[in-house]
Amino acid sequence: MFRDNGPSALVGTWTNSLGTVWAIKADGTMQVSLHKNRHVDVTGKYTVTGDTLNILQTHGGPGPKSCRGPATYKFQRNGDMLTFTKVSDKCKLRERNILAGWTAWKAK
Repeated sequence: MFRDNGPSALVGTWTNSLGTVWAIKADGTMQVSLHKNRHVDVTGKYTVTGDTLNILQTHGGPGPKSCRGPATYKFQRNGDMLTFTKVSDKCKLRERNILAGWTAWKAK
């Protein structure tokens, strides 16, 4: 099976079972649409070291203040599947979405 780590393993557009679309860009930025409507609800920055993803939301809607703080997750990519394990995150909405599991998004 294909396994990868580092930033290149995350770059792309991903979707989960909750209907969230997550665009992770090679320049260290990301955009999130919570409803698959192509409207950007959250933007942020990230860094990757090995299999560890560090996230910082930089702009978002009127969500909980806890979601403006940093988060850290371990990740594993297997082909078109991306899974995470929480290391630290005080934002329950982000945690629920990230832990839902992701597949490479194919626009319709």
